[in-house]
Amino acid sequence: MIYLDNAATTLHKPRAVDEAMRRTMHAAAGYARGGYAAAMRAGETVYACREQAAALFGVQDPARVVFTMNATHALNLAIHALAQPETRVVVSGYEHNAVMRPLALRGIEPVVLDTPLWDGEAMVQRAKQALEDGAELFILNHVSNVFGFVTPFEQIADLLDAAGVSLILDASQSAGIIQIDVRRHPCLAAVCMPGHKGLYGPQGTGILLALDDRITAHPLLAGGTGSRSEEMQQPDFLPDALESGTPNVPGIAGLSAGLAFVRSVGPANILAHEQHLMREFVRALEQEKRIECFSHPGQTGVLSVRVHSAACEAVAETLARQGVAVRAGLHCAPLAHRTAGTEESGTIRFSLSFYSTAHQLEHAAELLCQTVKNL
Repeated sequence: MIYLDNAATTLHKPRAVDEAMRRTMHAAAGYARGGYAAAMRAGETVYACREQAAALFGVQDPARVVFTMNATHALNLAIHALAQPETRVVVSGYEHNAVMRPLALRGIEPVVLDTPLWDGEAMVQRAKQALEDGAELFILNHVSNVFGFVTPFEQIADLLDAAGVSLILDASQSAGIIQIDVRRHPCLAAVCMPGHKGLYGPQGTGILLALDDRITAHPLLAGGTGSRSEEMQQPDFLPDALESGTPNVPGIAGLSAGLAFVRSVGPANILAHEQHLMREFVRALEQEKRIECFSHPGQTGVLSVRVHSAACEAVAETLARQGVAVRAGLHCAPLAHRTAGTEESGTIRFSLSFYSTAHQLEHAAELLCQTVKNL
């Protein structure tokens, strides 16, 4: 199988991820629930992962690395704490339903930075206008899961730093691929990410970098933490305030190994690898005139295409029968498709990882072009 659905989850992981999970399954027990060796081992495993994440993202206090089930869980924690029904929230035109649905649940209709696809300068100008209009909270999709568009995070964050307005960064498609240093921007209240994508960890893991103390004060869940068990109030310190119940210790062990892999290779090298393959892939696809590629020189290893006069789901199914795994449809991000004008048709998405190869992309391009010729 040629796996090109890494924007959903990276299927191929470093061997150390599997080894760490297996080892922890048999060696670690109740995290923060006992003083015996197996419980202490669980605590050491979890703390080691906090340190790995803190080092990668420039977090000075590892306690601010909060483990979640996925990026959706992390985003819900941050939105629950920072976005009230009366809050003037601004979002990009690329947000995932993991942002839009929690806002809708809270009765918030955000201001959308409606700008053309790939036009980062227009987004910066719209952000300036939103600040002038009284914006109180920004939520920004760092990299589009549909188009691989890298939003102008640094420029917008500079504006928010100056204005004293908070930012929740959705790093679902950028963590592990684009370097993020939270020390650069005081506006960063939270950075949310999955473990199972660009960090090469297992599914069922995620991270919230809880940088704003308001998040600590407004937990989404409450329950056992192994600390202050005599009190009926949720602990008011990190990470306990936001981590109720027994965590996924084997998953966190795997995530720690994934983070170590990303740090050893370097996000810049991972991005360069994906971008090089993507450029060659686009060149091969553009030889077939019925294939419309949504490509741009600065995009990451995520490409959406449409085939004229063919349903994207049908093309994806044909590719699947030939051993090419892609995703078709709206990719849980209808707002991004509205931005690009693909809301009615959807797209076929090809997404790469560090384990993708030139040979795989060449073969996938041949199969897609042949599929189109046979329509």
